[in-house]
Amino acid sequence: MANSKLQAIWNHPAGPKTIHFWAPTFKWGLTIANILDSSKPPEDLSYAQQSVLACSGLIWARYSTLIKPKNWNLVSVNLGMSLTALFQLSRKIQHDSSVKNQQAAAEEE
Repeated sequence: MANSKLQAIWNHPAGPKTIHFWAPTFKWGLTIANILDSSKPPEDLSYAQQSVLACSGLIWARYSTLIKPKNWNLVSVNLGMSLTALFQLSRKIQHDSSVKNQQAAAEEE
């Protein structure tokens, strides 16, 4: 039973014998890097970089659902990339907003 399942995965059109498997697998590096950046101070994050990662992830996740054969590794990596970028953007926006509020409060005093 397990052998036939492994054989099916191995011989799948988007399986480990194809670029359709390895390209998204290596793309996980972007998502992992974004997760590791969660320990970075928010002021070091880039609006442009995180916006591009979020939009690119959403666009390619949608495209990934339309192509044949279905490549769920590609769908998941793009969704993961988009979600981590949106999280980083929210951190950056929240930080910049609090800094702006602190500056406004300091000017009122």
